[in-house]
Amino acid sequence: MELRQLKYFMEVAKREHITEAAENMHVAQSAVSRQIVNLESELGVDLFVRQGRRVRLTPIGRMFLGSSKQAMQMLENATQEVKEYLEPERGTIRVTYPISMAAYTMPTVISSFREQYPDANFQLKQNIYYDVIDEVKNGEYNMGILAPVPMDDEKVEGHILFTENIIALLPSNHALANEENLTLKQLKHESFILLPEGMYFREMVIDACSEQGFEPKVAFEGDDVDALKGLVSAGLGIALIPEITLVDTTPRFTVKKTIKNPGVTRTVGVITPKERQLLPTESIFFQYIKEFFVK
Repeated sequence: MELRQLKYFMEVAKREHITEAAENMHVAQSAVSRQIVNLESELGVDLFVRQGRRVRLTPIGRMFLGSSKQAMQMLENATQEVKEYLEPERGTIRVTYPISMAAYTMPTVISSFREQYPDANFQLKQNIYYDVIDEVKNGEYNMGILAPVPMDDEKVEGHILFTENIIALLPSNHALANEENLTLKQLKHESFILLPEGMYFREMVIDACSEQGFEPKVAFEGDDVDALKGLVSAGLGIALIPEITLVDTTPRFTVKKTIKNPGVTRTVGVITPKERQLLPTESIFFQYIKEFFVK
């Protein structure tokens, strides 16, 4: 089995079309077809079902693709590790994170880190909460920054950086706008603006309300935290959002209120794989980010 065969196989699996795969890899279609046939012959199984000009993975092909991705990632990590061993301050830091980290946490820490390590590179991927965890588990990334931090997962190690408050953002003309702080029960009959279904922060808000005996009435949804702010500013409802996303400014026509009795908080931190070591440059960033939020 050759490395080239795995690369061709993964590209064909991705595009489900041999011609398109060959064009993207700048090789002849016949070369790709021949290598796929050789690979199937060596393995003794059909990896693809041919459907005219298109192909699709067989069940065993899907299993082989998962293993191939892991093998290729391990090889890439090994190659990168050798390069970074020679020049760790010039390596690449690959981080996956959910959208709630994009407004303040990620830009702040990366900007500060690059002042000290200007030659370091970043490869960033924004994803939903559960996919961030899965990407660290399966080896696509060695580091994820997210909230809340999973502390009891068998495959990832959680490292809490800090705990932040979840606050209520109200239109400035709201009946509760002059209150010093609020309880969740005071918001029982309000129209809530939430993130879309499938996003963990939405679940967190719903669970916090449920613990206080009510289900939030969803008026609108916003794709990200900035969209929530905009909808509140337009007077379309209220939102619970991470306090750190308002650290620089409060949107026009809105007021923010602390939630008490009880307060709503979440942990923010880093997850790393339990069964893999960080690459040299990633280790430098990991130590830096832990110290950064202690200051």
